[in-house]
Amino acid sequence: MSLSPASLGVAAATGAIGPGVALAVASGLALLGYVWVGLLRARAGEIDTANTALRPPLRSVPPMALAWTAQFVALFIDISGFGLATPGARFGFAPALSMTTWLVLTVYLIESRFLPLHSVRRVLAWLAAAAVLLAWAFPGESRPLAASPWAPLHWVLGLASYGLFGVAVLHAALMNRAESRLRHPQGAPGGLPLLRLERLTFNFVAAGVGVLSLAILLGWWFTPHWRWDHKNLLAVLGWLVLTGLLVGRRIYGWRGRRATRWLYAGAALLLLSYAGSRFVIEVILQRGGGGA
Repeated sequence: MSLSPASLGVAAATGAIGPGVALAVASGLALLGYVWVGLLRARAGEIDTANTALRPPLRSVPPMALAWTAQFVALFIDISGFGLATPGARFGFAPALSMTTWLVLTVYLIESRFLPLHSVRRVLAWLAAAAVLLAWAFPGESRPLAASPWAPLHWVLGLASYGLFGVAVLHAALMNRAESRLRHPQGAPGGLPLLRLERLTFNFVAAGVGVLSLAILLGWWFTPHWRWDHKNLLAVLGWLVLTGLLVGRRIYGWRGRRATRWLYAGAALLLLSYAGSRFVIEVILQRGGGGA
């Protein structure tokens, strides 16, 4: 998403002041909301633990939900291309990361209604705030309408897989934390049961692999000349690592830190695949391009 002067300038040049102002307001509200949640959580940590049951629902969840809603509005306005001179969309590595954090927060807001996930709220809030700022600094580039009608579905599936693996990484981190508490029982109690975290982690990995498989197949199918560039190579390598994780889990019973290391490696390869390659093109090389 973007609240940058560049996006407002485009809107002004095309006479679409409304979308530009709406984008700036929605992005600003999202940023303020996430910072508010982060600061509230920081102060709440100084309060006696007897009030833990009252703190999260009364003080942190409403600002998080409001910030989440504002981020969705900003993403919709920005990515849909409202205010652009030609039909199309605007996208890049930073909006992709912002969309990923939004998807992770979506799952978090649903799960937090039923599961004790309060310990990660502050971390997620600061990550989301960083994503908003990053997208403000690097709003991406205008992209014309895709040549293939399947291209938008390919992009959507790719982003959905980013979100699913992001949620899997979140649960894997919680799983590692739970394991550490078992090894060092002097730590504070609480959190989800280890087996439940493990099951949730692999459920999200399996869903992510399925969605990513469809995204790769669609990309290969509608692309006239498939190229083994950095993006495609890293995406396939990430898919192989994450698929290998599921196979190892199924056949050899991988679990614990071995499993999470495979998950982290596969997620890192996928992060480098699109976001990393677009960062190099847009920021380091400062080149445009209509590629996905």
